[in-house]
Amino acid sequence: MSLRRLLAVIVKELRQLRRDRLTFAMIVGIPVMQLILFGYAINLDVRGLDAAVVDQAGTAHSREIIDAIGASQVLDLRYRVATPQAAEALLRAGRVSTALVVPADLEARLARDDRPALQLVVDGADQVVQATARQLARFPVAGDAGWTRRINPVEVVNYYNPERRAPINTVPGLIGVILTMTLVMFTAIALVRERENGNLELLIATPLSRWELTLGKVVPFIAIGLVQVTLVLLLGGVLFAVPIRGSLGDLYLAALVFIVANLALGIFLSTLARSQFQAMQLAVFTFLPQILLSGFMFPFAGMPRAARWVAELLPLTHFLRLIRGIMLRGAGLAELWPSLAALGVFTLLMLGLTVSRLRKRLD
Repeated sequence: MSLRRLLAVIVKELRQLRRDRLTFAMIVGIPVMQLILFGYAINLDVRGLDAAVVDQAGTAHSREIIDAIGASQVLDLRYRVATPQAAEALLRAGRVSTALVVPADLEARLARDDRPALQLVVDGADQVVQATARQLARFPVAGDAGWTRRINPVEVVNYYNPERRAPINTVPGLIGVILTMTLVMFTAIALVRERENGNLELLIATPLSRWELTLGKVVPFIAIGLVQVTLVLLLGGVLFAVPIRGSLGDLYLAALVFIVANLALGIFLSTLARSQFQAMQLAVFTFLPQILLSGFMFPFAGMPRAARWVAELLPLTHFLRLIRGIMLRGAGLAELWPSLAALGVFTLLMLGLTVSRLRKRLD
C-alpha cells in the first residue's frame, strides 16, 4: 500500500465531487432539508383541526361553550352551518375533519347530566383526528362561580372507520407514495438513459417535435401506474378489507391525473440531470418533502402555515385528499375538484417547463 497513491486517488475524488455540482448540492441540501422538515414543519401536537359547528340550541350558553372550545385552539371552527347534514357534507368533501354539534335541548341535558351534552363527529379515517377527539372528551363550561363545571361526557361519533383500523388510512395513502416513488424515478432517468446509450442521436435525427418526444416518454408509463394502482387496491381489499365507498371510475380518473403529474415531474427532472445517478438523486430529493409534508406520515393540521403552503405545491398532498375522499368517505370528484384542478395545473406547468428546456441537440 502506497500512501502517496492513496492520497492521489482521494484528491482526484474530491476534485471530481467539486465539479459535480448536483452531488455537492445534495450533500448539503438533504441534511438541511431534513433538519428543517423534522425540526420545524413536523409537529405531532395537533392544533387547528378544521371544524364545522352546528349550534341547534342558539342560546347564550351554547355560544359561550363554542367560544371556549375555539379558544383551546385544538379545533379551528371555520364553518357555522344550520344542520348536521350540512356538516356531514363538509366532512365528506374533506373541507373539515371534525364537526361539533350542539343539540337543541342543551340546557336540559346539562341540568340532568344523564345524556351527552355535545356530539363531536370526527373523520375516523385519520387516526390523528381520532386521538385528538379523545383529548377533547371533556370541555369546560361556565357556571355561576366561573369555569367550575365540565361537560361530561361528550359523545364522539367516529365516521368512516368505526373499528379504528390503521390500514383504512394507510393503504389509500400508500397508493400515492408508491406511484410517486416509482414513476418519478422511472421517468427521471428516461432521457438521461437515452443520452448515455447514444439513442438520443437517433431521436434527434427524426422529425419528432419537442412535444411529441416529451409525451412519447410519458405515455408508456401510464399503463404501469394504473397496474400499480390496481395491484394495491386488490391487495388492500383482500388482505386488509379496505373499502372503496366511492365511484371506481372517479378513483381511476384521479389516479390517472396523478400518474401523469408524476411522470411530468420525472421527465422535467431528466432535463436537469446529466447522468442516471444524478436523475435518481433528484427523484429522491423531490420525494422526501412529499412524503413528509403531504399528510401521509404526519398530521397536516399540525404543520406551521408556511409548511402547509409548501405542501400545497406538491402533487402527493392533493392526491391523498382525492384518494381518501373517494375510497373512505364516498366523495365524488365534483366535491373534490380543487385537488383535481391543482394536479392538472401542476401537470401542465411541468410539461411546459420540460418542453422549454428540451433541445434536440446533444449539447
